[in-house]
Amino acid sequence: MYAWGGPKMKAAGATIVESTGSDAVMGAGSLGKIVEHWRLNGRMSRWLDEHPVNMHIPVDSPAANFPICKITRQAGCRIVHLVGPQIWAWGPWRIGKLKRLTDHVLCLLPFEEVYFSSRGVPATFIGHPVMNEPLPVPVEPEDEEAEEKEHATALPRIALLPGSRPSEIRRNLPSMIAIVDGIRRAHYPDMAVRVISADAKAAELAREVIAALPRFITIEIDRLHETLEWADAALVCSGTATLNVVRHGVPLVAMFRTALLPWLFIGRWLVRSPLRALPNIVAGQKVVPEFIPHFGSDEPIAEALSQVLTDAAMQDAQRDAFVQIRSMFDGHHPDREAVDVIERVIAGA
Repeated sequence: MYAWGGPKMKAAGATIVESTGSDAVMGAGSLGKIVEHWRLNGRMSRWLDEHPVNMHIPVDSPAANFPICKITRQAGCRIVHLVGPQIWAWGPWRIGKLKRLTDHVLCLLPFEEVYFSSRGVPATFIGHPVMNEPLPVPVEPEDEEAEEKEHATALPRIALLPGSRPSEIRRNLPSMIAIVDGIRRAHYPDMAVRVISADAKAAELAREVIAALPRFITIEIDRLHETLEWADAALVCSGTATLNVVRHGVPLVAMFRTALLPWLFIGRWLVRSPLRALPNIVAGQKVVPEFIPHFGSDEPIAEALSQVLTDAAMQDAQRDAFVQIRSMFDGHHPDREAVDVIERVIAGA
């Protein structure tokens, strides 16, 4: 097994041809990034000339993977997409390209199998790693007594999930901090807030973005599940993180700040889905407040988060919807089901 990937692929037993995955970007890349992909595609084409393979498994990122799929298809590879390209949300006209450049699509969201299959693309819903892996056992804090004291006295407790990409953190975290600080000053002097950072690099960037970290806010590194168990509500940068919050049953508000001009000239013409937050998309209706994309004042988001904190009926409605969402993933094992499909495609079934 060969891979263009990172440490996790290597740990899984793949022979790494080139390392990828650093400095992930969202949306249209810079000229330098485009040139980098063009050169990578050339190297990959030359590598395939000397290393015949019969299966290509592109992971996520259709913008980057479609040109690679064209190369591997010409080399005689079967192709199984791991993660269905979200052309149901943007670029539905690309379904024809997907038909030409795939033998099967492995879908992580329940409705995607019907969407692709009805358009002539073989597809299978396999579940989602976030929704189907067992929840880890929470790690006990080093200072358990202090944690228990804070848990008892701090009200409310809010988790901030500003995303993992540098651009997401820079655009969303300052607004998130301003929103919770305003709510605290107006209503909750004993509020406690935790910023969830995926790793030390993201935490370092978060500290750079927040010039002076307010005393009521702490940054937690790699303590996603513990923090969501602790939280009464969450303010989340839109993406897979919203599913983690749903899984824990924490009421939430979803937001995503982005640059205005790219949205006006490109984004609004590409994005077709009326719902943007994953919980709403999966449920097929608006179950959580969403501000995606969002420009201008933070006030509407602050009002929505305040309502989530005070409106028991809204909290119950979200939790009930989350139960229904979680039930859609019940019984699936993404890793095993993906392997079954890949083996069938290799065998020509």
